[in-house]
Amino acid sequence: MSNKHTGSTFDSFLEEEGILEEVSARAHKRLLALQLDDILRGSKLSKEGLAKRLHASVSQVEQLLDPENTAVTLEALERVAHAVGKTLRVEFA
Repeated sequence: MSNKHTGSTFDSFLEEEGILEEVSARAHKRLLALQLDDILRGSKLSKEGLAKRLHASVSQVEQLLDPENTAVTLEALERVAHAVGKTLRVEFA
């Protein structure tokens, strides 16, 4: 019995399983959360400090930093980028 996935890509496997978009969204959010955490550490900016800059609550900032929370808008990401002195880049590859 041969494996139907032999020679296929991981993306094609995820697509066949019907979870490619979900996995991709989580991976991208995890990357953004890690980058934002690095920016905060590098600038010595706390969650509370970022919340003040965003005129938001600490719990809203924690949602942005939560790698599992993929329900983040581009508008929110743009505001965060501006608040930490960065530019948000979004592209199709």
